[in-house]
Amino acid sequence: MRLDKYICESTSLTRSLAKKALHRGDVTCDGKVIKDSGFKVTDKQVICLEGEPLSVIGPRFIMLNKPLDTICSTIDEEYPSVLGLLDVVKADELHIAGRLDVDTTGLVLITNDGQWSHKVTSPKKECGKRYLLETAEPLKQEWVEEFAAGLQLNNEDGLTKPATLEILGSHQARLTITEGKYHQVKRMLAAVGNCVTQLHRESVGEIELDESLASGEWRYLTEAEIKSVR
Repeated sequence: MRLDKYICESTSLTRSLAKKALHRGDVTCDGKVIKDSGFKVTDKQVICLEGEPLSVIGPRFIMLNKPLDTICSTIDEEYPSVLGLLDVVKADELHIAGRLDVDTTGLVLITNDGQWSHKVTSPKKECGKRYLLETAEPLKQEWVEEFAAGLQLNNEDGLTKPATLEILGSHQARLTITEGKYHQVKRMLAAVGNCVTQLHRESVGEIELDESLASGEWRYLTEAEIKSVR
């Protein structure tokens, strides 16, 4: 890889700024100053910028505990994006694997690996998403079987895929779905005549929200968590 490209792939610098850094003598290869932007970098060489070692940014996998009143996109005039909570270089290259509504909290997965995020979001992969929810009206035990059989949502041709409803209290339940239809959890409760008042995502597949993460905090996924998405 060309040295100027290597610098760009390792930092937030543009190609122009990388060349300026080279011209100033800020870049070394194995301790030797290199000013040639076309210098070819090998895997065994140590490239430093102002004395700090660089490495090409590879695939990144992040879990974030989404706060209320944040959005899972980049553009909105009213609410801030969850991506703004990440203090990482090249955050603009990251995307969210399975969005949450502005009033929903909990586990959000963020990555720059398109194939990995497709496995998370594709209904064909049947990656379960578990939610803790509270409702305006009391929950009914017969809904457990109705959710398992599939519900008819407004403006949808077929039934939802089988979902697991676990009633925890008169107004609280856990719901696991394997789809990601628009506002699906809220629409499923509306289909049985109820309304969701609070919604929190606890897990995606085998990845559980880290309880040590306060609202708005994040961490990189472990190797086991990454590989659990198949």
